[in-house]
Amino acid sequence: MARRLQVGAALAALVMVGGCGLVGGDDNEAAAPVVSETTAVAAEPEFEPITESPTPSPTVTTAAPKPKKTTKAPKAAEPTQPAFWSELPACAHYDKTKPVAKKTVKKALKSASSRVYWRTEAPSLKLNYPLVKAIAWQESGWQTNIHNCDGGTGVMQVMPDTVDFVNNRFGLEYDAKDYKDNAYAGANYIAWFTRWAGQNYFKENYNLNTSKCKSHTSWCLLNVVISGYNAGQGAIEAAAETKTLPNPEYVAAVRSLMSRCECDQF
Repeated sequence: MARRLQVGAALAALVMVGGCGLVGGDDNEAAAPVVSETTAVAAEPEFEPITESPTPSPTVTTAAPKPKKTTKAPKAAEPTQPAFWSELPACAHYDKTKPVAKKTVKKALKSASSRVYWRTEAPSLKLNYPLVKAIAWQESGWQTNIHNCDGGTGVMQVMPDTVDFVNNRFGLEYDAKDYKDNAYAGANYIAWFTRWAGQNYFKENYNLNTSKCKSHTSWCLLNVVISGYNAGQGAIEAAAETKTLPNPEYVAAVRSLMSRCECDQF
């Protein structure tokens, strides 16, 4: 009985020794290293703590101010210098009177161009508004208070001698300082020049239609009348032999204004 107890104790001791890693393993295989709990914790990689960026405080936005009501832009003042003058001649000037509005001047020019100036001698002679308005714009830019170097006054720049001639010839009393009289005097002079040129050079034909002219420089009644308004009767008489206009640039400018003029906006 005692011997059985000794053998059982020895076997129990062997079993306890095998439980330390020898049971079921190769005798030559090295035992797996035992990692202590402390070592395992130290071997873990260290990470920086994740910190969230602070939430920005909301920006306080103020409501956009309501747009203010804008007032209408003031109307552009009418030019004080005619468009055809790049530079005002030193001898030309403006007087101190208030210029008449161009819309009002337009009415006077239309009235002047619609008159019949030769009721008995040349009833077929009729002016037209495009011709009168173009000459007036070329002469003064429809300004009533401008005086040119040669003594011309106002809208159609009629000179004192021209006004005197028209008044004496037709028994009138035009005053160039009055814008209406100025327009009538200028148109009356155009009508007289048409009658004179038609009698002397165009067999009493008084047709001022543009279709009668081959070009802006050709010798036709319309071109001759335009040329004569600027150059005078003597210049036309001198040019008649060669039938060459003495001032083709002036004629071309007026002819262009007849079809398209800045003054048409008024």
